[in-house]
Order: sequence, then C-alpha cells, then structure tokens
Amino acid sequence: MEFVRLFTRAHKLMRAITDDELSQHGVRVGQNLVLEVLWDDDGLTPGELAARLGVATPTIVKSVSRMESAGLLTRRKDEHDGRLVRVFLTEHGRTVREPLEDARKRLEERVAGPLTDEERDVLRRVLNRIIDDLS
Repeated sequence: MEFVRLFTRAHKLMRAITDDELSQHGVRVGQNLVLEVLWDDDGLTPGELAARLGVATPTIVKSVSRMESAGLLTRRKDEHDGRLVRVFLTEHGRTVREPLEDARKRLEERVAGPLTDEERDVLRRVLNRIIDDLS
C-alpha cells in the first residue's frame, strides 16, 4: 500500500514541475510527447501517433485539437487518401524543440541529480519493468 502512495505522490510532484517548465513555452504535459514523435517523424495520422505513444486515438485527437489551437500543429488531408488526416508541426512546433529539450535536461537533473549513477540505473530499470508489466 505504501508503494502506491509514494508513487502517486512522486508522479504528482513530477507532473507539476514538468508542467511549470513546459508551460513557459506554451506546451502542456503530454503534448511534449506528441511533439517528440513528430520531431522525428512529421506528418503521421492520429492513429499512428496513438500507436507510437501507447494511447487511444481519441486521446490524440483531443490533444492535437488543443495543440492546433495553440499553434503547435496543423492537420491536413492526406495527399493520396482523402479519408486520412495527417498531423504536421508548425514553425512554432519546430522552434520549441530546443527549449523543451533544455527543459527536459533541467528536470532530469533536478529529479535524478541527487541520485548516484547506480540509483539512477536501478530506478530506470524498475520504472521500465513497471511500464512493461502494466502495458
């Protein structure tokens, strides 16, 4: 029981400090993950984005709508199949990459900096195992 309480508390704190950092660049928690996928492979469909992030397509559609309103993304019909919509980065979506990557480095240093290399390795392995087991 204590594990769930500690994990929940750590998650809430991590989410709050991450949101503080990202919101300075007009990005909300979770939206950074969509951007990271598109920085590597722009022009995916919402379904492709959802599959890569391990979430439901309606979750991505909702997020993309918010991100489009924020000027980070745009949606366009597929050139070859008019039934499909593809999601593309805007100029703003591309220019926030460096500041967000810097923010992520600062967050990681803030969270993991006090840990030893061994503790970081153990934490990374344990978190990956939890994610794999729950997925």
